Amino acid sequence: MGQVVIKIEGMSCGHCQKAVEKALRTLPGVTGADVNLQTGEATVTITGEVAREQLEQVVATAGYRVVD
Repeated sequence: MGQVVIKIEGMSCGHCQKAVEKALRTLPGVTGADVNLQTGEATVTITGEVAREQLEQVVATAGYRVVD
């Protein structure tokens, strides 16, 4: 198990935070997602290999954007 921290742009409320967490948790290999609205960061707990592109895609589908 490992953790990946990604920066997310476009969140403005608790609903946004929960939407991103829910979206990230749908990915196979993701066992947890904790999104901090104030810092705009998501800490994603993964097992195995989850590509950054997969994380970016699921966040984009939810209506937000992963930034470097």
